Amino acid sequence: KVELSHLTYLMTLTSATYFTLLWLESVSFTSQVYKTTLFSINYIALSCPVYRKSTIAAEFQRMLTRWSRAISQFGRVNSELGRQLCSLHCRDYSKVAAIAEPPADKLYNVNDQVNLNKMFWSKPHSLALAPDSQFRVEDPQYEGFKRAIFKLMLFYSKQSKSIRGANVIYRRVVHQVDRPAIYDVFSLEKTFKTTFSLLVIHMWLCLRRLKQEGKEGVELGQYLYEIYNHDVELRVSKAGVNLLLIKWMKDLEKIFYGNIVAYDAAMLPEAKQDELQNVIWRNVFSDDGTSTPSDAALLPVQAMSRYVRRESNCLSFTDKEAMFSGNFMFTSLGSTTAGTV
Repeated sequence: KVELSHLTYLMTLTSATYFTLLWLESVSFTSQVYKTTLFSINYIALSCPVYRKSTIAAEFQRMLTRWSRAISQFGRVNSELGRQLCSLHCRDYSKVAAIAEPPADKLYNVNDQVNLNKMFWSKPHSLALAPDSQFRVEDPQYEGFKRAIFKLMLFYSKQSKSIRGANVIYRRVVHQVDRPAIYDVFSLEKTFKTTFSLLVIHMWLCLRRLKQEGKEGVELGQYLYEIYNHDVELRVSKAGVNLLLIKWMKDLEKIFYGNIVAYDAAMLPEAKQDELQNVIWRNVFSDDGTSTPSDAALLPVQAMSRYVRRESNCLSFTDKEAMFSGNFMFTSLGSTTAGTV
């Protein structure tokens, strides 16, 4: 028979383990290692009624050592991404809270080979790819029996074409955002935060252009957004966030729409001259919530503001067929003379 005091001890241990798991879930630090460890302790205690308290305590002490190692390893993997996601989640894009003390200016090491003052001043032009460009993506044109089969499979349906076009458009966005050139030109550190912010900017540019084509463009934009959303989820998972993923995705979705509203407002004719510049600073560069660029970051922020305006104008000159098929490319930043006068 189990003594009453021992039974009480086991119930207390089980309850403590349960609430510990709930707490770990709430702070996003639960891993399979923790759960396995906690449940193994309870299994030993509950399956062996004659198990002594001292033995359980010794087992618990041994497990604490494993916890310590697991926490250290898990923390190294997720601390940086967690900090970046928290900084994205806590920022208010419509109204930036004032800070008590101005932090020290972050250093922006501008590439010596890049003259930002001379970049992105040239006249906008269409971004459509030339008919003989090696980067064009064309649908296969079958004839006869093969075409009939593909038609039966709805390969040439409007929806199927839209999905393929949206995939190509998103590949253009990723090509621009994932290349090192954009980080070198604008003196950005390649982190989840900056990559996500740049993805949002280029998605906004494409969605803004597609909206000009009316209902058809809006429908294509919806397919594009679904592809983007799936890619962001994969990026978050790849970075190590598997727990509370749905919560993070909802937060990132709010940030996405908050950014789009801010960019649209900054492009209105009645907007202040430096409004777009300030929005880009808050969404891409700032780590502390300040509303205007610091002196150290002013040059890269101004250059990105000109880049965004110019790309928006260039996309306006890009014809519908090129936009809907994805046969366009953003201005190449691989050359330091991109967009010079």
